[in-house]
Amino acid sequence: MNTETTEAPEENKSLDLKIDIKEQSACERHVTVTIARSDIEHYFSKQFDTLVPRAEVPGFRVGKAPRMIVEKKFRKQVADQVKGSLLMDSLTQISDQETFSAISEPDLDFQKVEIPEEGDLTYEFNIEVRPEFELPQWKGLKLERPEKEFTDADIDAEIVGLGRRVSDLVPVEDPVAENDFIVCNIKSTLDGEVIATQEETLIEVKGKLSFADATIEDFKKLVLGKKSEDKITIKVELSEFADNEKLAGKEVDVEIEILDVKRAEASTAEAVAESIGMDVEKLRETLKGSIEHRLAYAQRQKVRDQISKMLTDSADWELPPTLLRRQSRRELERAVLEMRSSGFSEQEILGRENLLRKNILEKTATLLKEHFILERIAEEESVEEAQEDFEKEILRIAAQQNDSPRRVRAKLERNGQMDSLRNMIVEGKVIDLITEHATFTATEFKDGEQNDQAAIDFFAGGETVDIPVAKYAGGEEPAVPGLTDNK
Repeated sequence: MNTETTEAPEENKSLDLKIDIKEQSACERHVTVTIARSDIEHYFSKQFDTLVPRAEVPGFRVGKAPRMIVEKKFRKQVADQVKGSLLMDSLTQISDQETFSAISEPDLDFQKVEIPEEGDLTYEFNIEVRPEFELPQWKGLKLERPEKEFTDADIDAEIVGLGRRVSDLVPVEDPVAENDFIVCNIKSTLDGEVIATQEETLIEVKGKLSFADATIEDFKKLVLGKKSEDKITIKVELSEFADNEKLAGKEVDVEIEILDVKRAEASTAEAVAESIGMDVEKLRETLKGSIEHRLAYAQRQKVRDQISKMLTDSADWELPPTLLRRQSRRELERAVLEMRSSGFSEQEILGRENLLRKNILEKTATLLKEHFILERIAEEESVEEAQEDFEKEILRIAAQQNDSPRRVRAKLERNGQMDSLRNMIVEGKVIDLITEHATFTATEFKDGEQNDQAAIDFFAGGETVDIPVAKYAGGEEPAVPGLTDNK
């Protein structure tokens, strides 16, 4: 337990606060704040200083009523304003004192806080904080990094794959064969009750089929030899990160009704190049750049995974489940931003995103610990983001998506992803700093991990819509400047 009393000079207009902090876990604090009666009366006095000159009181001209009468008549009406100012100022003061490093907004219900008629004002809240820990040794790590020199055969394989994606799909009467596409209706049920449906979905026949919250491991085996109008039903286990939390980890029945079988027309390198508006030489150059981008991404991920494990092995802090679930969504956002910046197609991103959702809470625990450690290193080594870093990443994403930087930035801001982009930039700089002090051993690059998986944006457990409940007057929760570091 930590109890503090803070008194500041009058000219700073700080509050006389008593702050009692109880540690509930490594990342959770229960905070009790007491505001002195003198401060309460001072805030009332400031409100009335503004109100008296414009107060309308029967029997008096506007602004001419005695202050004592105005205070008696309007005290209840200004109480909410006083309360709001006291809470905002006290929370900001707590943040400025750096009593703890908050990673969430305080769990504070404005409506339940009341200013007493007499005595001090006391209120309480729970808050998630960055844990305190000793920074592990991060210099001199021994790491492995995948390497590969790409050949013409690698580029030929890329052309074949691209050809299948851009070629016209022709309906066939044959049974489903290797490399075919199927048009399906998909339905998931639990105990006979329909949970989710999706109609006329085009799926490439591959070894696995990943949904947003589940995976059919033997998808190819299930559909090979089937024909139009055939139905397949299989049980799948929903991930722990299922959007419908009530069904997380449960088994549901998924029915796939095949409506049509389609086959890509065979295409030459010349035909593929012509279909996307470039010559063969330029196509080969572009595809080589694409696989080199994937190699660079794989190198960063491999190096980061090793760094993460080495740095977090001794981090045995308990992380709140609510924090893990909320942060899981941010980790997915960060991963998607990284993939877009690295040049992956939207279909490739969807497949990898679905894969990341598996065991995401466990992965997020490691990633969150890594984040805390990288932030500490950033602070100690004065690693910061700059405006040009944002511009560089937005330009890169815009180029990969063939979009304008202005629209990309607007979309990121609209979706609340600028914090994720900021974290990606700072953490990337720290990873670069760690690798500068590391030694490397080359390993083989394997690019086929995702190639035998089809991915669709379907939630077998159903989707839920979160409707926030306003706790504050006016319908919105007021921002608390400086209290959260958004990291």
